[in-house]
Amino acid sequence: MARKVLLLLGTGKGAFILESDEARRDWTIRGPFCDAWPINHVKGDPATGRIYAGGGNPWVGLDVWTTGDLGQTWTRSAEGFDPPGDEPLDSLWSLGVGSGKLYAGMKPATLYESADGGATWIHVEGLTAHPTRPDWPAGGAGLTLHHIVTDPADADRLWVGVSSAGTFYSDDGGRSWVTRNSGVRVLDWQTGEESFPEFGNCVHGLTLGPGGQRMYQQGHNGMFTSADGGASWQVIDKGLPSTFGFPVASHPRDEGTAWFIPMNGDIKGRYMPDAKAAVWRTRDAGKSWEDLRDGLPQEHCYATVLRQALATDDLDEVGVYFGTNSGSVYVSTDEGDHWSIAARDLPMINSVETLVLEA
Repeated sequence: MARKVLLLLGTGKGAFILESDEARRDWTIRGPFCDAWPINHVKGDPATGRIYAGGGNPWVGLDVWTTGDLGQTWTRSAEGFDPPGDEPLDSLWSLGVGSGKLYAGMKPATLYESADGGATWIHVEGLTAHPTRPDWPAGGAGLTLHHIVTDPADADRLWVGVSSAGTFYSDDGGRSWVTRNSGVRVLDWQTGEESFPEFGNCVHGLTLGPGGQRMYQQGHNGMFTSADGGASWQVIDKGLPSTFGFPVASHPRDEGTAWFIPMNGDIKGRYMPDAKAAVWRTRDAGKSWEDLRDGLPQEHCYATVLRQALATDDLDEVGVYFGTNSGSVYVSTDEGDHWSIAARDLPMINSVETLVLEA
């Protein structure tokens, strides 16, 4: 049966849906949805076909928007988004989908879950109660829970990425959590001194590969991989043009393959090195890298690709997609070897996700 491919975009002016067939050559654009609210993350549930969008701010609200008809109609709810302490919730940054549950990550770093498709929410108290929580340092954008990673094979396994506290893991559905930062380096910005603390690193991007053990991370001070579900990390940025970047995406079937988009540095403009666009691919879990540029702009490209704005689909060959802060969406239908542009002049793109459905 034929399938259709959806690109789900969270932008500074609402959610957008790009749609194509399996060839992924021609794309239709629909949106903006969600009343053009600032939307940080849009996530689809392949089991139900439902699409969720989260974002907002203290002025417009912090709702999660839901559509069951590919964007024709939307409902929204924030029922249960009560702050766990005296500090108010500032914004909703991330969504996670897995095994019938929906998760939402906030700024300041707080996790919520919904068992009824986003209609009501409960606070995941175990993360807030972690003994290191009082000492979590905030990143440049504030203390933000920006990644929620679920294991499709085990509903109890969850990882979250928090800037600048690091990665945390639960194997009991969120009731208890442990740090997952061993081997992740932190550089003192004044002295350059290197350390490897239990927590306190600025993780930027986090992904789980097939099989539930291989993970990849892109952060403020390097690129890393783990072969044991994040229990230990190894540096893999040798051969890359920078140790700084935001997004990472893994292959749906090959745990050794992943894609990174390094930026030129944290205080040098945060754009692609030499103003030349490239996606970097490894096929051996970070031992070696190749830069993929065919079809991407190679001069005067000062775009930033944010931490959730790189994604893959599960087709054969795998599609790779990224969106920029200047509103362009790039598509590769051959695992990054060649690129084309699917959309331009959209609002700033905060996130890119895929949803493949039966046509």
